Amino acid sequence: MRVMKFISLAVILVGISTCAVAQEAPAKTAPTVKHVPITNTASNSGKEMFNSYCAVCHGKDGKGNGPAASAMKTPPTDLTLLAQKDGGKYPAPHVSAVIRGQATTPSHGSQDMPVWGPLFSSISQGHDAQVQQRIANLVSYVESLQAK
Repeated sequence: MRVMKFISLAVILVGISTCAVAQEAPAKTAPTVKHVPITNTASNSGKEMFNSYCAVCHGKDGKGNGPAASAMKTPPTDLTLLAQKDGGKYPAPHVSAVIRGQATTPSHGSQDMPVWGPLFSSISQGHDAQVQQRIANLVSYVESLQAK
């Protein structure tokens, strides 16, 4: 009789343990960045381009808190502090060079962060004037995000 009670208790405990393990949350996987083809956004709107191309990592406010930021190997730069980090002067030539891929940064040009110049050229069908306009408007918009 004692053996039957012991076996019954063991079966119940195994059953409860199995149910508890089955109800645990699934294992969390590391977030990843989904790479999608570039879309053609209006070249005359720096804000629209920023929201389409940059906000996913840098956030709509430019502070580096976009939805893909947690999946980045190198955290996105807080773009609102560029002038502050450069002695109070917005480094427009450097920002332009980063977008073009002519200046190095921890992320731009890596698998996580594209160099936008060649991508802008592809959607502008090689029209250099439109690429220049895209970059100038984007640089100008990032300047408008600078912390006061």
